[in-house]
Amino acid sequence: MGSKALISKMKCRRSSRQRRAATRRWAVEMKMKKLQSLVPGGQCLKPDRLFLRTADYILHLRLQVNLLQALSKIYKP
Repeated sequence: MGSKALISKMKCRRSSRQRRAATRRWAVEMKMKKLQSLVPGGQCLKPDRLFLRTADYILHLRLQVNLLQALSKIYKP
């Protein structure tokens, strides 16, 4: 294999890796935007704070579910 062919093959591999990495970055960005839209106040948060707020929000929702389940048992006809 000539040196030009080898260089061309290496560039192709590198650009293929770069495309896959860019696709992964785009997918992560889209998931972050979706999460920001689901969590109240999430639009203005950096990722580390967004994850903490998401965990708190999940706990809050779970507490609400537990409370509503308990109330429904109490007031069951």
